[in-house]
Amino acid sequence: MGLDAIFVTNHNTLDGYEQLLHYKKDHQKFQNIAVYPAEEITTDTGAHVLAYGIHHEISSGLSLDEIIDEVRRQGGVSSAPHPFSLLDALRDSAKKCDMVEVFNSNNVDILSNIRATQFAEDNHMIQVSGSDSHVLSTLGRCVNMIESENNLDSILQSMKHGKIEILQTGYALQNETLDHLKYKIHNSKDYLIEYIAEHYPNAKWLLTFLLKIYDFNQNSHVWALFYKIALFLMKRISKKINFQNHDPEFMKDRNLGTMFKMAL
Repeated sequence: MGLDAIFVTNHNTLDGYEQLLHYKKDHQKFQNIAVYPAEEITTDTGAHVLAYGIHHEISSGLSLDEIIDEVRRQGGVSSAPHPFSLLDALRDSAKKCDMVEVFNSNNVDILSNIRATQFAEDNHMIQVSGSDSHVLSTLGRCVNMIESENNLDSILQSMKHGKIEILQTGYALQNETLDHLKYKIHNSKDYLIEYIAEHYPNAKWLLTFLLKIYDFNQNSHVWALFYKIALFLMKRISKKINFQNHDPEFMKDRNLGTMFKMAL
């Protein structure tokens, strides 16, 4: 992969970091890659914030200010991931973080990344990129180069002082997004059904039906068509929210009907 180090940023847990350390011990070819702890934490508003270099989990559901205070107490560095994506985004509150992610590989609408770059430049913030990798093939899709020794303390100090630059970026491909979906369905089907019921109650019947069909025939060309349609609609919504000043609050309701109307 050509990487010297990676941060493991599972949602609301450090378990992934511990698991990867154990995996690394049993696989010689990964011995030269340093693995460091991090966590992607969900705030009380549902937005996400990254905490690099922490050693104790930070609970989800706290305010952004509380999370940032705890990150600093642990000597870590905070970053705003996908700050202008359509969901889970800090948006203007990203300026409270130490760094801001101006390129996220999963922001395939592209406009979210453009808006994030403008925001970072306007607020003179430290800019980073993120692979946001959920499948092996996207690991290292984005690479940041840090002017430091390859140890956690040195890396964190360099991050805090802006001694970091974006070396490589790239978007997740259609097949990689679909592979991620396959993985989630295979490993977390019950969770997905619960998630749909909680976050998309108005479209529960439709999404559950599509989930069953997808599970029955995951390799159908229909899903590639669904992806293209969803991407087209997502780009239209992103343009209205990020560049035409439409209020993004409606996205939190995850009402597919409202989203569809906004996309037209």
